[in-house]
Amino acid sequence: MAETVQPNPQNGEEISVSWHSLDTNEVLNRLSTAVDRGLTSQEAEARLARHGLNQLIEGARPTFLKMVLDQLKSFVVLLLIGASIISAILGEWVDASAIIAIVVLNTVLGVIQESRAEQALAALKKLAAPEAQVLRDGKRVSLPAHQLVPGDIVFLEAGNFVPADLRLLEAVNLRVDEAALTGESVPVQKSAAVVLPTDAPLGERKNSAFMGTTVTYGRGKGVVISTGMHTQLGLIASMLQSVEQEETPLQQKLEQLGKTLGWACLVICAVVFGVGWLRGGDPLEMFMVAVSLAIAAVPEGLPAIVTISLALGMREMVRRHALIRRLASVETLGSATVICSDKTGTLTQNEMTVTRLWVDGVNVEITGIGYNPIGEFRCNGEKVNLADLPGIQTALWIGALNNDALLEYSEDGSFQRMVGDPTEGAILVAAAKAGAFPSQLNTAYPRDGEVPFDSTRKRMITVHKVAQPQTADISPFQDSTPREWFVIAVKGAPDMVLNLCTHYHPMNNGQPAPLSDEKRAEILAANDAMTRDALRVLGLAYRVVDRQPAEYAEKTLEKDLVFAGLVGMIDPPRAEVAPALQTARQAGIRTIMITGDYPNTAAAIAESITLLEPGGSVLTGKQMDEMEDAELQEAVKTTSVYARVSPEHKMRIVQALQANHHVVAMTGDGVNDAPAIKMANIGVAMGITGTDVAKETADMVLTDDNYVSIVSAVEQGRIIYSNIRKFVYYLISCNMAEILVIFIPTILGYGSPLQAIQLLWLNLVTDGAPALALGTEKGDPDIMEQKPRPYNEPIINTQMQIGVLIQTIFITSTTLAAFFIGLAHNPDYAHTMAFTTLSISELLRAYTARSEYFPLLKIGVFNNKWMNYAIAASLILILLVLYVPFLNVVFKTVPLGLPEWSRILPLIVIPSIAAEVTKIFLRKSLQRAKA
Repeated sequence: MAETVQPNPQNGEEISVSWHSLDTNEVLNRLSTAVDRGLTSQEAEARLARHGLNQLIEGARPTFLKMVLDQLKSFVVLLLIGASIISAILGEWVDASAIIAIVVLNTVLGVIQESRAEQALAALKKLAAPEAQVLRDGKRVSLPAHQLVPGDIVFLEAGNFVPADLRLLEAVNLRVDEAALTGESVPVQKSAAVVLPTDAPLGERKNSAFMGTTVTYGRGKGVVISTGMHTQLGLIASMLQSVEQEETPLQQKLEQLGKTLGWACLVICAVVFGVGWLRGGDPLEMFMVAVSLAIAAVPEGLPAIVTISLALGMREMVRRHALIRRLASVETLGSATVICSDKTGTLTQNEMTVTRLWVDGVNVEITGIGYNPIGEFRCNGEKVNLADLPGIQTALWIGALNNDALLEYSEDGSFQRMVGDPTEGAILVAAAKAGAFPSQLNTAYPRDGEVPFDSTRKRMITVHKVAQPQTADISPFQDSTPREWFVIAVKGAPDMVLNLCTHYHPMNNGQPAPLSDEKRAEILAANDAMTRDALRVLGLAYRVVDRQPAEYAEKTLEKDLVFAGLVGMIDPPRAEVAPALQTARQAGIRTIMITGDYPNTAAAIAESITLLEPGGSVLTGKQMDEMEDAELQEAVKTTSVYARVSPEHKMRIVQALQANHHVVAMTGDGVNDAPAIKMANIGVAMGITGTDVAKETADMVLTDDNYVSIVSAVEQGRIIYSNIRKFVYYLISCNMAEILVIFIPTILGYGSPLQAIQLLWLNLVTDGAPALALGTEKGDPDIMEQKPRPYNEPIINTQMQIGVLIQTIFITSTTLAAFFIGLAHNPDYAHTMAFTTLSISELLRAYTARSEYFPLLKIGVFNNKWMNYAIAASLILILLVLYVPFLNVVFKTVPLGLPEWSRILPLIVIPSIAAEVTKIFLRKSLQRAKA
């Protein structure tokens, strides 16, 4: 966004101003304030009354009652509540209580999981600075940050949070860490004097500082241009409030399934009741059968089983370093077709690392990751001994001396953390890898003076007294004359530093050699090569003087310098990211990098992890601003890397992908990621480096910040969805068979083969534990070789419809065969034979339902212990109904003898055999689809 919408300080009306495109005098005039006195107390109070407090306004949170009602509004749950009421009216209190208990359990679990879902703005508030140094009535005072108003003059120092959006008036070596807001991995050097174009992206507004960012170095002064919800941070808060929370694909499909089943069973029940009544059946008995059929037809256990399965999956996710904040989000990641990932801290280490040195025509690669000072030096792929390349040591010592960062170590000597500017910290680590530790260097070369970094000069100068001239560590600077002498160390932009040099340092640490035009060209070419590889490059130089400088000014220090070398660094990619990207690619999932960094840096990182083909294009935020939504919708089909983007750009990218029917997962760790995280189908935040805002907005938080965990979470999400499909497949095929077992004989005039209470008991036994055990399956062997499910694919897709139809036919046929065999041989046994055949065949069906495509022998018949326990328990309950005398009376059954068992056992196994044969054809169909 190029402009800032801000109430006019004079009348409170909203105006749109590009403050970064105005010079400081114009800014002060428009805000009616003075740089030397600030606002008066009276004027500040008046403006506070007009603009309000400098704080973020939190949207209304959902009430407990609303959360409960949200859990109860699905069609299946409403149908279950209706069925329980009818059961209660008919005196079936056990059934009514069981159904209501299922509904209550589902509601309680859902409310507990989602009660914390709207805490993002509270986390945003924590980023606001509690105190600010302000110029009021000509005096510098400390005020609560929420009392700031447009026009206030604010002082900034290292370590401060920026309390509001500021147009800088003064910046002395001022660097601000804006990573959480823009994604820029290196603190931004600020300049008050520069005037920028109106359309300058947020990450390039070097004359501004933004609320919630942190000052890492230097000092400054600025005038408040925006407060509260009008700041860039407030804009993000507004976007978070405006983003609607979409239903997940699973919620949509279960609602669709519930409605379909509900209306279908109501029609069938009405037909059964009407036909039975017209054929002379007892109206009350037929009504009971119809109600029992309705309860059997609707999988009342489905909501509870889905909830419990998701909860079990959530526990597995935690083991895989993913914390789920909303139950339904477990499944959504498994259906993702695109993962939009931030670069800094997600695909990269978020730790600047020196990877290359150039000294006197020699390129040296440095291994190692992050700020841990362990690594090797390699030349042309071979490990080198730095004793053979002393010029490398000299360059590193200069960079370590000209440095304000600090490496901290624990008591046992192990590395703990880096404090200071990431660029300087990276140089210290590289020097430590060469054996030159800051404590030793600072003792040998104590700092005597300095000229701090300046954004105009683009370099920093330090002066060091040689305290131990005989120490081997300082051999490059030794002088045979036993007198006090000093080393001037310079670090900065390579071209600027090179222009100040007259000599260069040879690799063998010999006498400095004059800089010829050819050598200068060689150095500039080396710099260009490193820059093309997206390295951040600094030039290093020094001069030895035999007396303390008369004054510490650049004009006396920056002359006759000796060029020591170039140091190149980058925020390196995580080593494990490339294999994880390949796994995601194999699973049919696109990964897109979205970053606030520069295009060449983004492209280099993307190429190194195989996300971008060499020479591939990168789309910038500025280019996106020139695109209509329809153009962007086309561009996102082929673009994999986006650079210099703002929060609004990220939201547009997510919207464009969703418009192309993608299920989008957005990963990130900064404040700038939060709106897009919330808008995406599922938001994934980093748990270690992530801001509170990102974590509270996200559906899922990765506890180890590891991209591999995202892919692992995708796999687990697919497994969970597959398991939900398995027990839907199982329940629907069994319930459809139960409907036809009653419907067909009733239509033919034979009456119902099952008593109402038998139907209810059957439903309880087969819909309970076996269905839940299916939710504990480990997934098919090829789960991560399958393409993502189509966005609009129902849970019961074409393949499952075929399977349901075949199982319905075989279970219905074998049950009716048992019923008619019983009628032919001994009518007293007919109902019990039908009940037993249907019950046990459904239990065996649970085993075959463990995989849609793989045969039972391949996945292992008995390797799911929970299924074994469930089937054993259910079988015992069925046998109790058959052989316990008082239960025979209740359930209207008779004990079966060997003749009856010999007739029904072959019928019982037929549906399972049919299921295994069906898998062969479905598997071949799936393989043809893959091909």
